[in-house]
Amino acid sequence: MRPTGMTGAPRPPKPSLPSQAVAQGYTIGNAALQSGCTPEGIRYYERAGIVPRPARGSGNYRRYTEADIARLQFIRRVRDLGFSLDEARSLLTLASGNPQRSCEDVGRLARAHLDQVVEKLAQLAVLRNQLTKLVNECQCNVDIARCGIISALT
Repeated sequence: MRPTGMTGAPRPPKPSLPSQAVAQGYTIGNAALQSGCTPEGIRYYERAGIVPRPARGSGNYRRYTEADIARLQFIRRVRDLGFSLDEARSLLTLASGNPQRSCEDVGRLARAHLDQVVEKLAQLAVLRNQLTKLVNECQCNVDIARCGIISALT
């Protein structure tokens, strides 16, 4: 099983579908189950143009292919790693391009994202230290008028 991004909790196994349902294409609900995305997320990706609009089947329901599911899974993994929608679009473009091309651009994109994560972690460490100092100085049994946290914030 693969992890679900930030929480590290494993995803449940994908349910299997009857072969007839797969042959006709996946409904949006089944595509969501298979890809790990939500139906709302899939619709959002369609509106954003990162996922092509699927063919419509009987009853005018969306019908997703195996290729659509693979694309949605790719996007889900990219988004789980915190890449932006534009970065996901760039990675999809690179992944679907010339397979003989160097992955230098992919590496550059990933390194830039890692730099952003490292910077954000540094900012969060400063925030943690400030909040820890406030909480440690708190005397919770005093009036709000004498609250150390409120005083420090004003």
